[in-house]
Amino acid sequence: MTSAPAESAQRTAADEDVSQRLLDSAATLSYDPATEVDWESPLPPDEYGLNPEWSTLYGTPLWDELTEQQRVTLTRHEVCSVMSIGIWFEMILQQMVLRDQYVKNPANAEFQFALTEIADECRHSIMFARACAKMDVPAYLPPRLIAQLGRLFKTLASAESAYGGILVAEEILDVMQRDWMRGENVLGIVRTTSKIHVVEEARHMKFARQEIKESMRGAGRVRRNASAVLIAVVADIVASNLVQKEVYASVGLDPDRAVAAVRRNEHRKSMLRNSCVHLMDFLSEAGLLNRPAMAIYRRINMI
Repeated sequence: MTSAPAESAQRTAADEDVSQRLLDSAATLSYDPATEVDWESPLPPDEYGLNPEWSTLYGTPLWDELTEQQRVTLTRHEVCSVMSIGIWFEMILQQMVLRDQYVKNPANAEFQFALTEIADECRHSIMFARACAKMDVPAYLPPRLIAQLGRLFKTLASAESAYGGILVAEEILDVMQRDWMRGENVLGIVRTTSKIHVVEEARHMKFARQEIKESMRGAGRVRRNASAVLIAVVADIVASNLVQKEVYASVGLDPDRAVAAVRRNEHRKSMLRNSCVHLMDFLSEAGLLNRPAMAIYRRINMI
C-alpha cells in the first residue's frame, strides 16, 4: 500500500509534469498580436464582426427587420462588447493567479506557467483593445454593480472557486471564437485575434482544470457545494454581461425591446447550451455540479 506522503509526492510530480508540458507548448506555439494581426489594412465594409449565427438577435423577428448594413454594424458592436468584457475578466484573472502564486517556489513549472499565462492575458487584453479601436467601437464596460462584484470576487476567491471562475469564462468564449476564426464572412481582424486567443487559451484552460483537480482533492461536502454555487454565479454574471444593453442603440434599436427579444431567442439558448457541454461534463466529474448550481446554469441556458 502506498503511503500518504508517497501519494502526495506522486500527485505533485504529476501536476508539475502538466505545467512543464504547458510551458513547452507555450515556447513552441505562441503569437505576438503586434505582428500577427493586420492592423493597417482597411476593414471591408460588408464583413461581420462575428458569425451572424452568434449574434444575440439572430433568429428573432427583430433580426429580420434589420438591413444588411445594420446587421454588420450590430455584430461589430457585439464582438467588441465581448472583447471589452473579456478584458475586464482577464484583469480579474491576472490578479487571482498572481495572488495564488504569491511566495510559491519560482523554480516550479507551475509558478512559471502561471506567470506565462499572465503575460499571455496582458497581450490578449491589448490585442482586444486595439481591435475595438480599429473597428471604431467604444468600450462596453460592465455596469457599476457588476464591476464591484468582480472586485469582490477577485479579492476573495481562491483555489477551485478562482480557477473555476476562470474556466467558465474561458470555455464560454472558446466555442464562440472557434466559429469566428473560421467565418468566411467575418472580419480578418476578428478571425486572427480569435485564432490567437483560442490557441493560447487552450493551455490556460488545461492549467485551470489541473488546478481545480488539485484543489478538490480531499475537499469536504460543504466546501464542494459552496464552490459549485459560486462558480455558477460567476458563469451567470459573465454570460449575462457579454453583450451590453447599450450595443443595440448602435443600430438604432430600442435597447429594452432588443433585450426582451434576446431573452426569448431560442436559437441563442441552443447555441449557449451546445457550447457548454464539455464544461458541464468537467464540472460534474470534479464534483462541482450540484442541484443549486445546475438550477443557475439551466436558468442562463448553459444546460
